[in-house]
Amino acid sequence: MTDTLAKTPLHDWHHRHQGKLVDFAGWAMPIHYGSISDEHVATRQNVTLFDVSHMGRISFEGPDAADLLNHILTRNVLKLRPNQVRYSVVTNESGGILDDVLVYHWLNSAASPRYSLVVNASNRDKIVQWIEEHRGSFDAKLIDHTSQTAMIAVQGPKAIQTVNQLDASIPFADWKYYTGQPVSFCGLDCFISRTGYTGEDGLELTVPAESALGIWEQLIEAGQASQIQAAGLGARDTLRLEAAMPLYGHELDEATNPIQADLGFAINWDHEFIGKAALESAANAALDRQRIGLMLDGKRVPREGYSIVDASGQPLGTVTSGTFAPTLQKSIAMGYVVPSVAAVGTELFVDIRGRHEAARVVKLPFYNRNSFSKGS
Repeated sequence: MTDTLAKTPLHDWHHRHQGKLVDFAGWAMPIHYGSISDEHVATRQNVTLFDVSHMGRISFEGPDAADLLNHILTRNVLKLRPNQVRYSVVTNESGGILDDVLVYHWLNSAASPRYSLVVNASNRDKIVQWIEEHRGSFDAKLIDHTSQTAMIAVQGPKAIQTVNQLDASIPFADWKYYTGQPVSFCGLDCFISRTGYTGEDGLELTVPAESALGIWEQLIEAGQASQIQAAGLGARDTLRLEAAMPLYGHELDEATNPIQADLGFAINWDHEFIGKAALESAANAALDRQRIGLMLDGKRVPREGYSIVDASGQPLGTVTSGTFAPTLQKSIAMGYVVPSVAAVGTELFVDIRGRHEAARVVKLPFYNRNSFSKGS
């Protein structure tokens, strides 16, 4: 691990606890602490902690903050209720995806509206520059809090009870999913949201950087009875894939628009934003490709870039993400194919190193915590 990589406030803890550190978007991040599968299962059954401090955290202030974000985002920010969080997309003029983000509308102690974005680590500089380039005459100020804060994701069915052991005064269990607000947590000014990227319930805590280690260690202690584990980016990837959550650089990029990616739910057509005209054209035209889910008959793992083919070997599309899903005990993948073979139930094949493995198109997500039986 080179000294040139950025380090989160929890870097030394990861190193001391045998976290395998890798270069992820210029950050030294733990990929696992021993077993990706064990960390995955712990998230589904109990509770895990993820250091996601590499994600960009940007806030906006000023009278035109909402209007600026409306100009940038596919979501109509003016429709967000206080303390509501929503998934959105940043598109360029041609409708290509610059990033997928979470946008937060919250109230500070003075009850004045404020807005924040959480952006992908790999796109943070690009998005900050994009917003600055398109700020124009909007009276709004962008503040990048990434280096002053840490972000901890507590995920799993026992996440909320674990966090409440640190501070029982906040009724997290009463919060609706995809809401968040600034709170005094353990005597610290924090921002907490009921969100995550695993397909499980949970909370994401944005805390002062200098307090991150103390909060992390308290969570580890509080979760002992629930068999809490730290989890790395490897489990985060397998978990999000089971939940069919797209990942930038895999399912999403500037050559892909939200219509192809099946992200139409994240577009509000009732406001003007960069790329709207191109997306309207895309929405009214025949798709050239679309995102699908595949479940394979065998256990060989489809990897990014593998071809999706028909019985004769004719290429129909490409895998963007694949894994052997620990929860489902099946090999799964997401990818893009021509629309004529995108219907659920269609029998296809994945070319895995020259061997065509049988697969079928399945409804996404592969895993839904509300309908999946986890047994005893």
